[in-house]
Amino acid sequence: MTPKASGAPLRVALVGYGLAGSVFHAPLITATGGLVLDTVVTSNEERRAEARAAYPDLRFAASPDELWERADELDLVVIASPNKTHVALATAALKAGLPVVVDKPIAGTAAEARELAALAEERGLLLSVFQNRRWDNDFRTLAALIADGELGEVQRFESRFERWRPQPKGGWRESGDPEEIGGLLYDLGSHVVDQALVLFGPAVQVYAESDVRRPGAAADDDTFIAITHANGVRSHLYVSATTAQLGPRFRVLGSTAGYVKYGLDPQEAALREGRRPGSGGEPWGEEVEEVWGRIGSGESPLTGGGTPVRTLPGDYPAYYAAVAAAVRGTGENPVTALQAAAALDVLEAARRSAREGVSVTLLPHHDEAHHAEAHNDEAHHDGAHHDGVQHASGKEYRA
Repeated sequence: MTPKASGAPLRVALVGYGLAGSVFHAPLITATGGLVLDTVVTSNEERRAEARAAYPDLRFAASPDELWERADELDLVVIASPNKTHVALATAALKAGLPVVVDKPIAGTAAEARELAALAEERGLLLSVFQNRRWDNDFRTLAALIADGELGEVQRFESRFERWRPQPKGGWRESGDPEEIGGLLYDLGSHVVDQALVLFGPAVQVYAESDVRRPGAAADDDTFIAITHANGVRSHLYVSATTAQLGPRFRVLGSTAGYVKYGLDPQEAALREGRRPGSGGEPWGEEVEEVWGRIGSGESPLTGGGTPVRTLPGDYPAYYAAVAAAVRGTGENPVTALQAAAALDVLEAARRSAREGVSVTLLPHHDEAHHAEAHNDEAHHDGAHHDGVQHASGKEYRA
C-alpha cells in the first residue's frame, strides 16, 4: 500500500539546496505533518554536509535523473533549483509519474507554464507553485480587511518590496543572461503581481518601468509595475534593491478607509535565523504591536492617524499542509500552474512595456476567461469562495 493510500508520511525529494531549498523548503517540509524529507539532490559537498547536519536521516542524489529511476520510492518532488531549470525538471518529474511543487517563477513564459499545467492534467498529477507570500502576515490581514468590507470598495493598491542593497551580490539571480530568468521583475515581481491578482482578479492593462541602477549590476534592480484590473482597481507595485528610504509595504485606498502597513513579514527572517515552525513553543509568524498596520481616513498614520489593526500571524506552513492534502486527494491545490501563468502574462507584459515604453493590453486567456467572470461577480461579496488560498477571514481568493 502506498503512503498516499495508507496515511503514512509522503516521501519528498528536494531538488536544490541553495537559498530556496535550505532556508524555505526543507524547514517547511519537515515541519509539516504527513511529510518526510527523504532525499536532497545536490552534488555540492558543503551543502550535503549542511543538510546532513540538519536532517541526519536524509538520502542524497547527485542529479535529478537518480530520482526518476526510483520514482516508486517517492511521493512528491520539490524543485528549488535555479529558475532556468524549472521547466525541464518539472516536465521530467511529471513524466516520471510524480506530483511536483515548483518554486516561483514556475517558468520564464506563461506559455511554458500552461504547457506544464496541461501535462500535469493529462497525467492526473499535482503541479503546484510555491507562492509563499500569499501566507505573509500583512497579506493575510489585508485580505481579511477587504473581505470584511473594512475599506469599502478598494480603488488603489500600492505594494512595495523594497530593499537597500547598493552593492550587487552576484550570482544567477542578478545575471543579465535572459536564460537565467534573473532580475527583480521575475524574482520579487512574481510575489507582488501574484498578490495583486489574488486580491483583485485579472489584469487588463500593464505599464512598467525597469532599470539597472547599481554599478556592476546586469539585471533589473529597480522596477515599477502598474496594473489596471478588470474590476477597475489600479495596482502600483514596486520592487527594488536601491531604495535608500523604504516606503510602506502596503498602502491600500478604499472608498471609506485606507490601510497602511510598514515592515516585512517576519517568517523569512526567522527561517534564516534557524527558527522552525512549531519548535520551542514560540508563536510562529507573529509580530509586535508596534509594527501593526493602521486603518482610517483623513490623516497619515505617520502623524497618528487611523487605528492600529492587529496583524494576523504569517503562516507559510499552511502551504505544504495544503500540498500534502492535495497529493492525498483530500484538498485542493493551493497555487495552480494556471494561476502562475496569469502572473507570468503580467510579467511578460511588464517586460515589454519597460523595453518599448508602451502600455500593454492583456486579453483573457481561454483557460482563465471563466475565472475572470466569476471573480468580477463575486470577489468583493462576503461569503464568496474561490479555489485557492484560504485566509483567516474564512474566505478564499484566487489569482
